[in-house]
Amino acid sequence: MRLKDKICIVTGAAQGIGLATATKFAAEGATVIVCDIKPAAVDSAVTHCIEHTGRAGCAEGHVVDVTDRAQVDAMVAAVKARHGRIDVLVNNAGITKDARLVKMTEAQFDAVIDVNLRGVFHCAQAVAETMTAQGGGVILNASSVVGIYGNFGQTNYAASKFGVIGFTKTWSRELGPKGVRVNAVAPGFVETPILSTIPDKVLQQMREQVPLHRLGKPEEIANVYAFLASDEASYVNGAVIEVSGGMTV
Repeated sequence: MRLKDKICIVTGAAQGIGLATATKFAAEGATVIVCDIKPAAVDSAVTHCIEHTGRAGCAEGHVVDVTDRAQVDAMVAAVKARHGRIDVLVNNAGITKDARLVKMTEAQFDAVIDVNLRGVFHCAQAVAETMTAQGGGVILNASSVVGIYGNFGQTNYAASKFGVIGFTKTWSRELGPKGVRVNAVAPGFVETPILSTIPDKVLQQMREQVPLHRLGKPEEIANVYAFLASDEASYVNGAVIEVSGGMTV
């Protein structure tokens, strides 16, 4: 078990990559702090982790809106009070509100930046003091291939994911000397609910862009997070790891 006894916070953990990551971490021996915005979804994710692992104490739920700093601080304080430490933060929470530049509203732009960028800042800042005080920790940020190469109709999303890479590079320099590693994962097209509104024809075109001729599975991203969170990745810091099936080759 690569994450045995580690206390791991995962945001946006109720579905998709977040749920797969929480489940993987629990299976690797971690105590997973499942964070999401919907109470029923949080409860369901906690139950899923417990049923998957057979470990009653492998997961606990917190209803958290990452755009609300008070909620983030309260969650982190509760986790520290109960467990005494925080070993890993996975900044996975994210949304999309797509539109071409000439059609995008300020509300669409602001909503995506607020969750995908400001939310990452809130969570990382909230755990940084604890991690540096205990002499180590891991912060993992969800970027995207869109944050490296851009994408039609995703001005706001691309900006947020480019920004996450900037966070990662900066924090790896600031926190690395204190024993805290910071890395980012940049998934390609992954079969998650975020793609549910995309027509089948477009999904097929997306598959054809990937040399493997398929979309990724949430578990394939979770596997990379688990490696980066573990001591096996002890010399990986400031990296952005693309997990895209080779779509950008």
